[in-house]
Amino acid sequence: MGTNLPRSTKADERLHRVIPGGAHTYAKGSDQYPAGMAPVISHGRGGHVWDVDGNEYIEYGAGLRAVSLGHAHPRVLEAVRGELDKGSNFIRPSIIEAEAAERFLENVPTAEMVKFTKNGSDATTAAVRLARAATGRKLVAKCADHAFFSTDDWFIGTTPMNAGIPDETTEATVSFPYGDLQAAEELLQRHEGEIACMILEAAAAVEPPPGYLQGLRELTTRHGVVLIFDEMITGFRWSAHGAQGLYGVTPDLSTFGKALGNGFAVSALAGKRELMEIGGLRTDRERVFLLSTTHGAETHSLAAAMAVMDVYRDEDVIGRLHALGDRLAAGVREVAAGIGVEDHVVVRGRASNLVFGTLDEQGRPSQPYRTLFLRELIGGGVLGPSFVVSAALTEADIDKTIDVVAQACTVYRKALDANDPAPWMGGRPVQPVFRKYA
Repeated sequence: MGTNLPRSTKADERLHRVIPGGAHTYAKGSDQYPAGMAPVISHGRGGHVWDVDGNEYIEYGAGLRAVSLGHAHPRVLEAVRGELDKGSNFIRPSIIEAEAAERFLENVPTAEMVKFTKNGSDATTAAVRLARAATGRKLVAKCADHAFFSTDDWFIGTTPMNAGIPDETTEATVSFPYGDLQAAEELLQRHEGEIACMILEAAAAVEPPPGYLQGLRELTTRHGVVLIFDEMITGFRWSAHGAQGLYGVTPDLSTFGKALGNGFAVSALAGKRELMEIGGLRTDRERVFLLSTTHGAETHSLAAAMAVMDVYRDEDVIGRLHALGDRLAAGVREVAAGIGVEDHVVVRGRASNLVFGTLDEQGRPSQPYRTLFLRELIGGGVLGPSFVVSAALTEADIDKTIDVVAQACTVYRKALDANDPAPWMGGRPVQPVFRKYA
């Protein structure tokens, strides 16, 4: 399974012929997978997907963490179908926009207003623009330890893929490390009166140190800086109410997406009324062009979001994600230790948001060893660029994944003993998304 992909190979060539990069999201590109082992998906159901060659896979990280309930979830599809016959886009707001906004604010009680759009980058960039307008300041401070915030220039200019972005744009973004209050305070003091906002994920691969988020809240308030939580991932994986609900720290603005629509395109900017209204009609201040997207309030996507929130309300989705993740992490660590690669195949992160690291003989992150590991996973019927679970996976899926990981660890051990993963890579190594040249 997963090693003979003639139709996927042809389909991938079609994709590259008409789409730059062969995918509409760089993280889905064929360069992220071993040579000749980039399945092109036919369909998905629950926690499994099938490629165009007919191979079935247990899938992790579904939709880049967007499909937390599993593919084609019946309650979400029922809600979407109920809207399709009514039309999807009108010359004035539809009533479902009010219903969805009210439902969202019930779900995230720390926010007072919300505006929907289609993708996370629009929401985070709107938050940054709003913070700059509210404070009259130029600089944006982003957390250096969190991987991604936006496709827009203020963030992408700080990555190796900064072609086409003027230096003066990049210079308006500064960075701070996660978990270090002293470093944050020093940054605010160094740029006193210049920083409009600090944007970060409340948590990612590691939990916040005790008092860190509370301290950041106090610091930003004292320095007149807008605190923004990027809740694209944490929003429906840490808690249905967001990481802000879990940790008890209320930001000025927050952004949600991904699992909010279980695969349907919907994201949100939420926050304090006094800030959000600057982008509205009930303000005496100079107006901010906050979010104004033709398709931002498509009715079926808002219906999907409400259905997702209903499922989270009625079922213990968060508990399910954590239980599955705990089972997977424990199993992977056990088999890795049994084969003697526990210092090289490592599982990190919250149980609902697991990633894995592939380390070389010296304990350094290694793309060649990642290639070897992914190759063994795919060959065993596991499509897993991460170990991020969906609630649709079963305990049997987790146990089978652990068995496949055990096989992969056996090959990993051989490569370590040979001090060379190349014979098991099948070709060129997988590549990081953010790199200067293709």
